[in-house]
Amino acid sequence: MKKKAFFDGLRDGLPIGLGYFAVAFSLGIVARNAGLTPLQGFIASFTNVASAGEYALFTSIQAAASYLEIALITLVVNARYLLMSTALTQRFNPRTPLIHRFLVGFGITDEIFGITIARQGFINPIYNYGALLVAVPLWSAGTSLGIIAGNFLPARVVSALSVALYGMFLAIIVPPAKKSRVIMIAVLVSFAASYASTIIPVINGLSGGTRTIILTVLIASVTAILKPISDTDSVSDEAQKKSEQEAGQ
Repeated sequence: MKKKAFFDGLRDGLPIGLGYFAVAFSLGIVARNAGLTPLQGFIASFTNVASAGEYALFTSIQAAASYLEIALITLVVNARYLLMSTALTQRFNPRTPLIHRFLVGFGITDEIFGITIARQGFINPIYNYGALLVAVPLWSAGTSLGIIAGNFLPARVVSALSVALYGMFLAIIVPPAKKSRVIMIAVLVSFAASYASTIIPVINGLSGGTRTIILTVLIASVTAILKPISDTDSVSDEAQKKSEQEAGQ
């Protein structure tokens, strides 16, 4: 049973890992511009495993942000994983050891969360280990190769590859914005507020990392207060109910 779960994880994790490799390559260009070596980029990706979080990390390093700013902005940008991990805790067998819960939580990404929550019954950590075994190394290797390529490619090509990462972020925000007017308005407000923060006196004197932290917390909080997600729209609640039904059977 464990062997099958492991190979299922390898199978489902391979296409995710290949996608990660392509995205991480562009992210490696950003890391190279921040002055990171291929080894440093590999370690950063291996221990972070988050595109938005790492982009915030690398750009903060490039902007010479303080350690506190880097820690805060990485925490804020990656905060959604706290919600995903909370949802997954409802799907564990109560007898699952803490070490397995910790390791599964460490490897939670949007895609890994998706394939994990879609499986029937309790979470089998062996399945996640199989998925992470291919996804995380490909993600980390992509970042390192992006840094290496950035050191050899012409400046114009490096500049073009740097822009490619913004395409990934657009691919992340456009689909949900098309489905939800609330998200669309929040995205547009974020764009406008981000630009305004660069020209408003006093605020424009703050570092880029500090402005990002303030805007992220402020816009997310206001949106959550004015337009909270109803229980019927919560995927985690549905997953919890299904798990309870299966456990009862």
